[in-house]
Amino acid sequence: MRADRLVSLVLLLRQRGRLSAATLARELEVSTRTVLRDIEALSAAGVPVYAERGRHGGFALLPGFQTELTGLNHDEALALLVAGSRRGAQVFGLGSALAAAMLKVVDALPESQRDTAADVAERLLIDPETDLLSRRVTTEEVPDTVMTEVRRAVLAGHKLRIHYAATDQPPRWRTVDPVGLVTVRDQGYLLATRSGADRTYRLSRVHAAEELPDPAERADRVDLERAWQERGTRFRTGGDDQVTVLVRLDPARREDLVATALAVHAEESDADGWLRLEATFQDARHAVWALWQLATAAEALAPAWLRTSLRERAAAVATRYGGCTVPGAEPGGPPTD
Repeated sequence: MRADRLVSLVLLLRQRGRLSAATLARELEVSTRTVLRDIEALSAAGVPVYAERGRHGGFALLPGFQTELTGLNHDEALALLVAGSRRGAQVFGLGSALAAAMLKVVDALPESQRDTAADVAERLLIDPETDLLSRRVTTEEVPDTVMTEVRRAVLAGHKLRIHYAATDQPPRWRTVDPVGLVTVRDQGYLLATRSGADRTYRLSRVHAAEELPDPAERADRVDLERAWQERGTRFRTGGDDQVTVLVRLDPARREDLVATALAVHAEESDADGWLRLEATFQDARHAVWALWQLATAAEALAPAWLRTSLRERAAAVATRYGGCTVPGAEPGGPPTD
């Protein structure tokens, strides 16, 4: 454990420059006394670490000092950075180990790219909690040639030309300024701007892509998590015809409702075990259709017009079949041969 901590300490000083004992202790999750002992051990081993006293002092390495970490090329290191951004590391108690591993991964990058490693990591968001539609999605394949061009443009900060097919429209070329990439339940999205306006493109609908040499017009830093949430909110609330309804639902049919709704905003359990939730639909017709598919497994509680629409539809069906007899069938029973 101490050997790993010493390596992490050296890498922290290499990548971030002069750091105080308190900062090193916080990063390494040890006491300041342990940090001071580790500094002494490094000095004794010939590592050129020195102390700078004063209010803004701390510990630093002599300029030009390098460590060795072999066996990783740039793409392999980038792949580990992407994998390391998953929330599972925290869930399984590997947060500290992951932080130490990422320091080593960054150190394995070529010197010309090491300074941009932090920017690379913040432009790749893996598995946020919700997708734009808050529903289960299926795995989508994106051609390697397309993904390579898109990824290069995002990470290099270059403009990107894509042949994109919007819903119910033929594909056409457009030039965008890429902001970042997001994956949600095996679906990929490109966050970008076009003529200064936010745009979100589904990667499976990109038929071709070309990285351009021109620099992208975008901010130097980005919070992808926040950007994703903001775009999702605008998407779900942007339509003038959208409606939000209150529904009681058999838990066994929850996934059926989630698969058709634009979003589910609130959810709680009733005393009888059924769910009570708020769901948003594209319009009134969509809401009526979705709840009708659930039959008696769902009850619309509000708004009143939705209950009225479902009641009138049910009454019409009952009227249609109420006086109907099937030849050879027993009343109330299935047809007989």
